[in-house]
Order: sequence, then structure tokens, then C-alpha cells
Amino acid sequence: MQTTLATEKDVFSRYEKFVIAIIAIIQFTVVLDFMVLSPLSAILLEEMKISTSQFGLVVSAYAFSAGISGILAAGFADKFDRKKLMMFFYIGFVFGTFLCAIAPTYQFLMMARIVTGIFGGVISSISFAIISDIFKVEHRGRVMGYVQMAFAASQILGLPIGLLLANKFGWHSPFWMIAIFSVFVGIVIVFYLKPVNEHLKTKSTINPFVHLWNTVSNSGYLRGFLATIFLATGGYMLMPLGAAFSTRNLHIHQDLLPVLYGVTGIFSIVSGPLIGKMSDRHGRFKIFLFGTIISGIMVAIYTNLGPTALWLVILINIILFIGINSRIIASSALMTSLPVQKDRGAFMSINSSVQQFSGGIAAGLAGLIVLKPASETAPLLHYDYLGLVVLVSMALAAVMIYRLDKQVKRQQLEIKKSA
Repeated sequence: MQTTLATEKDVFSRYEKFVIAIIAIIQFTVVLDFMVLSPLSAILLEEMKISTSQFGLVVSAYAFSAGISGILAAGFADKFDRKKLMMFFYIGFVFGTFLCAIAPTYQFLMMARIVTGIFGGVISSISFAIISDIFKVEHRGRVMGYVQMAFAASQILGLPIGLLLANKFGWHSPFWMIAIFSVFVGIVIVFYLKPVNEHLKTKSTINPFVHLWNTVSNSGYLRGFLATIFLATGGYMLMPLGAAFSTRNLHIHQDLLPVLYGVTGIFSIVSGPLIGKMSDRHGRFKIFLFGTIISGIMVAIYTNLGPTALWLVILINIILFIGINSRIIASSALMTSLPVQKDRGAFMSINSSVQQFSGGIAAGLAGLIVLKPASETAPLLHYDYLGLVVLVSMALAAVMIYRLDKQVKRQQLEIKKSA
């Protein structure tokens, strides 16, 4: 990441590069904590003797608790220094991950995921609010491109290492890895991240709950929340049972899953910054539409596969994740431009909650739609149905992002005229 950021010498200051790096690392830990459950699905289904619907509930528990937490925090999100807010929720996230690391039963794991979600689910919204406060609109696509590298890094470093640890030391070990690493990240935040409190200079006497209502009821923001619903539905449905689908349906051996995730992640981490630059240069919607088309084609192919050679599965995943990266980076950059400064914290918190609620429902539905036969080697049933739901959600998201892109351009034009 350091080498890549060096190429942006004329765009970002040294401290801005640090902010990008630390936010990307924070996102890495939070994303890894969520994503590591997907490759562990093949292990947990057998070790805990649970059904696909029960596993879907574990994923949903995190999402729903994160959604509720985000709504409750939204009214207060613009009342505090964003650094202090980040530290409060990050400490809670580390504690929740520790609980996952010691979980002895399915019920305890469910409780631990709820605690982790309460704190971890708000961190992304605080990160995006910090990005909006520090970086110019015309550079946010690049920033999101670098931050999106966290997802790829979680595949290159986190998921393969997590899987190797799980295969050798048990499924608890990846959570120990995340918790210990996150402690060191927290120390760096305390000593090196400067206060982010520019928004506090505009004194507001509005009651936090009134502020929450004003943000929720804003018609312009509502379009953003609706777009997030469709984005999250498509994003959360395929992930939770992805590892189980790979082992049972595609006949990829459990020991080869780190190779699948690692190689895919390498291509994702390279494509992230490039997609971010293209988003700033050619327009967010164009890049989003490009990503929707190629990822839609790959979803249609992937969800209908039977036993497949590893190299072909890797190729499909690489193209799929380039498409997913394009959609996430472009839409995230667009979302940061939607709220005005005084509403950024509240908007990002509510938007994160909408994402978590939608993702939780999607993950729960995925667990109900996909069936696990009694046989431990039989393929999962109805995974292709998920593909159809995802394709519909992607098409609806494209329509909403198109409308948001037009709205943001009008807002920016009005700002320039009034300046």
C-alpha cells in the first residue's frame, strides 16, 4: 500500500496518506471479522451440527445488531470528535471479537456476534464521515479505491491465514488473530490520528433525536438509503455460504480454499486503486454500470456451476470481484458526496444501519433458500435461486445509482453557483 500511495504524491499530503492507510487497516480488521465466517461455514456446519438457516442467523445477528446500533448512534454522530467516536466503537469491536474467540457453543457465538455487530457495524460509517471531512470531493474515488483494498487484503492475508489457522488449530483461532492485531491498530489510532472535529465548529442546538428524524426524512437522503438496500441485498446473499458451495458443489477441497481466496484477493488489491482513479476521471455511474454488467454475468455463471476445475473457479472469482470492486468503490464515493457536512455522521450511520439490516435479511433469506442435504458430501440445493435474486437486486441498484449520480451533480453545480 505504501508504494501505491507514493504515486499520489501530488494529490495527497503525508498525513492524508496516513489517514487513508489507517482507515484501510481499520476496515481490514472489521471486514475480516465479518468475512471470515463465510469460509468457516464449511467447518461450522459440521462441527456445531447446525443447519444452513442457523448459520444464516449467525451472520444476520451481526447485521441486525449493527443496524440497530447505527440508528441509535446516528443522532449523536455529529456531536463528538470523530476520532473519539472511532475509539469508543473500535474498543467494543475488539471485545466482541474476543468473545467470538472463546465461544464454546452456538448460542454463545450468536451472543458474541451480536456484541461485535453493535460496535463493529458503526465503524465503517465513522470512517466514511472522516473521509468526507478530510478529502476533497474530486479525490474521494481514489480514497475509496485504496480503502477498498482492505477487502482484497482480507482475502490475500486474512482469509487464507484464517483458514490455515482454522484447519490446524480450530475455528476459534482466526478470531484470536483478529483481536490481537486490532489491539495494536487501536494503539496507533490513539497516538497518531489527529482529532476530526471541524464539524463541531458549527454549533448545533438541535436535539439528537430531532437531528436523526431530519436526516431520515430528507427526501434526497432517502434515495441513497433505498440504493443501499438493493446494493446490500445483492452483496450479502452469496457470501455466507460461499465456502460450503465451493466444497460441496464445485468440489474444491477445503485445503485449497486459501488458494482460491488468496489469488482472487491479489487481483482485487491491484484493481482497487485503478478503479478509484477511473471513478474520479470518468464518472462514478459509468464505473458502477461497468461493474454491474461484468459481475452480473459472473453471478449468472457461478451460481449454476457444478464440479469445476480450480483454475476456472479462480478466473470467475477474479472477474466477479473486479466487478464488485467497481460497484462498491463508485457507489461509496458517490454516497460521501450526498450529505452536507452537518449531516455526514448521521447520514453515514443511518446508511450503515440500512446496509446492515438489508444484509442481515438477505443473509437470513439465503440460509432459508439454500438447503443442506443430510449427506455431508451432497451438494447444496437451490444456490442458483440466490443468483436470480442477486441479479434483480443489481439491476434495481443500477437504476437508483443513476438517479443519485444525477442528484449529486445538481448539488455540486448549485454549490459552485453560490460560491
